[in-house]
Amino acid sequence: MTNNNPLHGMTLQKMLEEMVEFFEGWETMGKEIPINCFTKDPSIKSSLTFLRKTPWAREKVEHLYIKIYPHLKKNKL
Repeated sequence: MTNNNPLHGMTLQKMLEEMVEFFEGWETMGKEIPINCFTKDPSIKSSLTFLRKTPWAREKVEHLYIKIYPHLKKNKL
């Protein structure tokens, strides 16, 4: 049985890496989700630290990932 949940088995780090690549950098990520870890000296490490401690921000990232997931699948084919 296949799992249709795009978050199944996805780590937060992998999600961020795919999103930064999809949006071609942090600037667009910061426009989509205006939080400091994406707009002020952004990095995967600082974003992971913040998102792991801040459930509302992680939820926003997960929702955006689900929104762009169909486009990510197309790019991988």
